[in-house]
Amino acid sequence: MIWILLAVVVLAVVFVISMYNGLVSLKVQCDNAWSDIDVQLKRRYDLIPNLVETVKGYAAHEQGTLEGVVAARNRAMSTQGPAAKAEAEGALTSALRQVFALAEAYPQLRAVESFTQLQNTLNQIEDSVQNARRYYNAVVRDFNTKIAQFPSNIIAGMFNFKPREFFEISAPAEREVPKVSFGGATS
Repeated sequence: MIWILLAVVVLAVVFVISMYNGLVSLKVQCDNAWSDIDVQLKRRYDLIPNLVETVKGYAAHEQGTLEGVVAARNRAMSTQGPAAKAEAEGALTSALRQVFALAEAYPQLRAVESFTQLQNTLNQIEDSVQNARRYYNAVVRDFNTKIAQFPSNIIAGMFNFKPREFFEISAPAEREVPKVSFGGATS
């Protein structure tokens, strides 16, 4: 009888340890996935000053647009948390669209190789951010599901595991990667 009771206690302890370790593993994956997003966003932030300087040389009187991009970049860099970061990133994407719209008004800017390279690099970074965001949101979904399901919700509550925020861009227009056509317009 005592062996049966001891076996039940050991199984319960193993069960709790297993659930706890599963939650810790998902939490670490969430942190790692957020770090991946941070790395991609840093690459984007580092590229923006070069883009602004390139445009400044060809569209110097568009100072307000360029200052808007710099201000949006600074806000995005200083925000914390997925929801606030997503909102700031949406504003930055909108500001970058205005810069790329300048290229349409300044054909000589479209012809500059460094501008084209910066735009291509930015598009690649945008793709990387999108992939990192998808992975992060998938891991967060798994983590949040695990801490909400029975019986792991009991272990999550005991050890203070909290749901994570998703990293989502809210406005449909902000979901699109900035695109500029460098081909000539045909009539």
